[in-house]
Amino acid sequence: MMGLIGDIALTAALIGTAIILHELAHGYAAWALGDQTARRAGRLSLNPLSHVDRFGTIILPGILLIGQMLTFGKVLFMFGFAKPVPVDPGYFRFPRQMMALVAIAGPLMNFSLAFLSALVLRDPALPQGVVEALGTFITLNLALGMFNLLPIPPLDGGRIAVGVLPLKLAMAWSRLEGVGIVFVLLLLAVPAFLRYQGVDFDPLGRTLIPAVDWAHGALMHLAGAPYVG
Repeated sequence: MMGLIGDIALTAALIGTAIILHELAHGYAAWALGDQTARRAGRLSLNPLSHVDRFGTIILPGILLIGQMLTFGKVLFMFGFAKPVPVDPGYFRFPRQMMALVAIAGPLMNFSLAFLSALVLRDPALPQGVVEALGTFITLNLALGMFNLLPIPPLDGGRIAVGVLPLKLAMAWSRLEGVGIVFVLLLLAVPAFLRYQGVDFDPLGRTLIPAVDWAHGALMHLAGAPYVG
């Protein structure tokens, strides 16, 4: 039991670090482009509490956890999100394009964290526990970065798409932001429930998991470190 609690705590800490630095990257990118909204709101902070979203961090995961335990007796999938860093595109000279730059800063942070972790793994004297934690951290960051690049508003990829698409199409695509979160939930929930029924249908998993595995191996090779899953 103590080992399980320790594993859960470590995983939560690694996920929290990846998400917080992802959000900070958005805030600092906006600041660099002329928008100090996040700084004035006190959101450029490493304090986890400043990034807790009442619905996305507490209520939604709680509903999913309790609902699945009562219905299925186990958790089939989980989803949540941190409080988005506030960005005011009114401060940008080219709002759509600069919002795309702010959006891509989050995934770039995750990919950078994965690469830095791979560089650390070049040290052969690292304790085994640290090696395993860094391997998990690399996988989490690659998965978070790639997932957020899906071109679905309000994910970062959706906002990048709005920044690069022709204006009329971009305006239409941006209007999906209100229902995009529901689509993302369905994209995760439907395959999980079908898998529970013995039906193998997971287009996102079939794409994302091999991509993360390939990127993990390529990253370790690029860093000159032994592969750690």
